[in-house]
Amino acid sequence: MSDTVSHDKEVDVLDLNSEIPRHVAIIMDGNGRWAKAQKKPRIIGHRRGVETVREVVKACRELNIEVLTLFAFSSENWRRPAKEVSLLMELFFTALDREVKRLHRNNIRLRIIGEHSAFPERIQKRIVKAEALTADNDGMILNVAANYGGKWDIVQATQKLAAKAARGEIEADKITEEMIAAELSMSGQPDPDLFIRTGGEERISNFLIWQLAYTELYFTDTLWPAFDRSEFDKALTSFAGRQRRFGHTGDQIEKLRNA
Repeated sequence: MSDTVSHDKEVDVLDLNSEIPRHVAIIMDGNGRWAKAQKKPRIIGHRRGVETVREVVKACRELNIEVLTLFAFSSENWRRPAKEVSLLMELFFTALDREVKRLHRNNIRLRIIGEHSAFPERIQKRIVKAEALTADNDGMILNVAANYGGKWDIVQATQKLAAKAARGEIEADKITEEMIAAELSMSGQPDPDLFIRTGGEERISNFLIWQLAYTELYFTDTLWPAFDRSEFDKALTSFAGRQRRFGHTGDQIEKLRNA
């Protein structure tokens, strides 16, 4: 599966009302609180969270979900205590090394979206190496958002278009939504159908602001390290019971589905 996915508006309406989402996006919240409840250091919660990632990736692969996007580290997470940030960087480095081979064996393409330049050079090199190893895999795309922010994503896309306009390649007043979308981090991929946030908070926290415009939102109090297959199935069941209209009426959607 390449990053490029064809889009036909009417077909999309039908496809996106299927019971299984094509693209699931998740904010993995609650690692620290889970560890605190276990009377353990926060890093233990983060390590257990990596195990949950492995379980959810496996579930998505079994269900033939095309794309899974995980919010691993936001651009705001640098505000956390320096020791925790350092430990998170070490964990990310270790997990990247360990998990990329597993992903490759399972025909999963890994993409790290976000501003890479803020990471230590050794992590930047590992990101390039991991993405290159899995670049030709077509079973599923796993996007890991690291040092990512939805506002940053829109700004960097706008900057690219502004540069093209300055070079005379495009006209500024002819810029379209499609042109902006083509410059975003996940260009060519379907927008998320289902957004899940664990840990009890009910906000999107600067995650995929553009892409979540018509996404179904699901919030759960379950902390990420405790988010197992049964909890994931609850989110999928909730999604399957919704009617997605994209500006149409319910009657129009039913006619399209029954045509």
